[in-house]
Amino acid sequence: MPQAQLKQVSLQQQPFVQGMKAAVPIVLGYLPLGFAYGVLAREAGLSLFQTVMMSVLVYAGSGQFIAVSMIGAAVSAAAIIFTVFLVNLRHLLMSASFIPHLRHYSVPLLSFISYQITDETFAVAISHFKDHKANQAYHLGLNITAHTAWVVAGFLGGAFGNLITNPEQWGINFALPAMFIALLVMQVKDRQTLLVAVLAAVFSVAIKHLAAGSWNIIAATVVAATVGVGSKWITSGR
Repeated sequence: MPQAQLKQVSLQQQPFVQGMKAAVPIVLGYLPLGFAYGVLAREAGLSLFQTVMMSVLVYAGSGQFIAVSMIGAAVSAAAIIFTVFLVNLRHLLMSASFIPHLRHYSVPLLSFISYQITDETFAVAISHFKDHKANQAYHLGLNITAHTAWVVAGFLGGAFGNLITNPEQWGINFALPAMFIALLVMQVKDRQTLLVAVLAAVFSVAIKHLAAGSWNIIAATVVAATVGVGSKWITSGR
């Protein structure tokens, strides 16, 4: 291969590798969390194949944990689907916030990226795109690496989780909140983002206690984001 072509291939691969490196903190969180999911899925009665395929097709940590707990409780399929839909409805807001950065992507690529959006990959990507131009290779490197880690972790948990009799003893059940706390700290960069974060937490807890269901996350996100935009609009004098 000519020198010029080798250089071009190297330049194309570089953003993909950067995306893979950016996914390392997510991978470190997904490994114990995905393993815990695999253990719980098998305990709920899912086969190893079903456990892995849920990670491949659904790919939503909180949604999968809720689904396997409801499966274990013999809840109807319609109730499980509706509940997981509500929990994952926040991804609609995440996808919308990507529009200014990814509008030049093709529809098939956007579809693939939307399929792999998680809270963690969204947080990393949106932070990256604040200071860098959106690059599809970077996005694919980030998403594919994170998704692969999640699937592998779920497989390991489903295959070997029976060797761990008490997952809580090892702190595996704290992997999800710990990962969200780390991502939140990365996002809080000034008083305005701190205000939005605190308001979201307060609204979410308040709504959870006042109303049944899983609407508290969506409602709190909308209210806190609206307050944040209004605050920015007022302080900017517009």
